[in-house]
Amino acid sequence: MGEYEQQALPLAKRRPPPARLSSLFERLAADGEGPITIAEIRAALGDRSLATLLIFFAIFNLLPLPPPSSAILGLPLLIVAAQMVYGSTSVWLPKRILAISLTREQFRSGMGRVVPWLVWLEKYIRPRYWPFWPKQGERIVGGMALVLAVVVTMPIPLGNWLPAFSITLLGFSLSERDGVLLGVGAAFGVISLAVITLVIGSAGAALGFVWSHLGALW
Repeated sequence: MGEYEQQALPLAKRRPPPARLSSLFERLAADGEGPITIAEIRAALGDRSLATLLIFFAIFNLLPLPPPSSAILGLPLLIVAAQMVYGSTSVWLPKRILAISLTREQFRSGMGRVVPWLVWLEKYIRPRYWPFWPKQGERIVGGMALVLAVVVTMPIPLGNWLPAFSITLLGFSLSERDGVLLGVGAAFGVISLAVITLVIGSAGAALGFVWSHLGALW
């Protein structure tokens, strides 16, 4: 073993890789009682990248929560994505967002659905075919996530799930520098935008039809 390797080995032992998100969420769901706040979960994430926070807030929008929740939980996505585009190195969140809470039952139920999917996904993601420089990739992924986050906050029934899923994939692709997953996440993003455009167009056409017939009756 060379001198450089002998010096690097103790350093590697002192800096173990961060725990997988699936393990972190599983532990959070198992521990404690009472409501859990965004501030508590963010503290549990520790000193992680902007991509990790993007994944975290996107996953929250995958949970089966009451309809107004997407408008509220979509705001952190907008803030994180905007700061990624700006080039920030750390994330600022308003106190009102940090105070948002879920009951422990809601969190455990949601994590019971999300964690197995995360475990499966984490088996396959790895660094490969990444086309961007570090800061460039963060800004581009942040830009895509920002557009999709706007859709997440729109009051469309079940309209937040597909764009939130796409943001989750994009966040993982950035954190692991996985170009294949980047392409998959971008494809889901395009599909989600097309679906939302179709839904809004159909709703507009239906309203126009009803309005024209009401006008004829009057």
